Amino acid sequence: MEIGIYSFAETRFDPETGRQIDADERIRHLLEEVQLADEVGLDVFGLGEHHRPDYAVSTPAVVLGAAAARTRRIRLTSAVSVLSSDDPVRVFQDFATLDLISGGRRSCSPRSWSSCSRSAPLSGCPGREDIARPSTTEPSIPDPCRIPSRCGSPSAALPIP
Repeated sequence: MEIGIYSFAETRFDPETGRQIDADERIRHLLEEVQLADEVGLDVFGLGEHHRPDYAVSTPAVVLGAAAARTRRIRLTSAVSVLSSDDPVRVFQDFATLDLISGGRRSCSPRSWSSCSRSAPLSGCPGREDIARPSTTEPSIPDPCRIPSRCGSPSAALPIP
C-alpha cells in the first residue's frame, strides 16, 4: 500500500486574517508541504493543474521540479493534466525532464482529464458544464508514463515518434 497527498494548491483564505493567500505564498507553502511529506516518509505527492485565479498551480511539472530539488525519496506526480489547454508533446517533455531532475522519482497519472467548461478561456471550446471526460492523445505521441525511469540522458526528454 502507498500513502500520498494530492493537491490543486488552492489559494484559500487565511483563517486568522481572513485574507486570500497570494499565489506566490501558496507555492512556498506547497513546497514546504512536499518537503515535509518526504521527511515523514509518504510515498507520493501529486499536483493537479488548474487555470483559475483561485488555484496557484497551472504547470505541475515546474512546481514538481522545484520540489524535486528539496526532496530525496518521495515520488512526484501530476494529479491532472488538462490536455485541451496544452500541447501533449510539451506535457511529455516536461515530465520526462522532471524525471531527469528528480533522479527517476517522476510518476504520472495514467489519465489526464479535460474539462472544456473550466479551460474554455484558454482553449476556446464552449463552456458546457456537462463536458468532463478522459482525454486521449494520438498514438504517435509518446506516453510519459511509459518512458523508462532514470533514462540517464538529456535526450530522454525529447519525444520519439
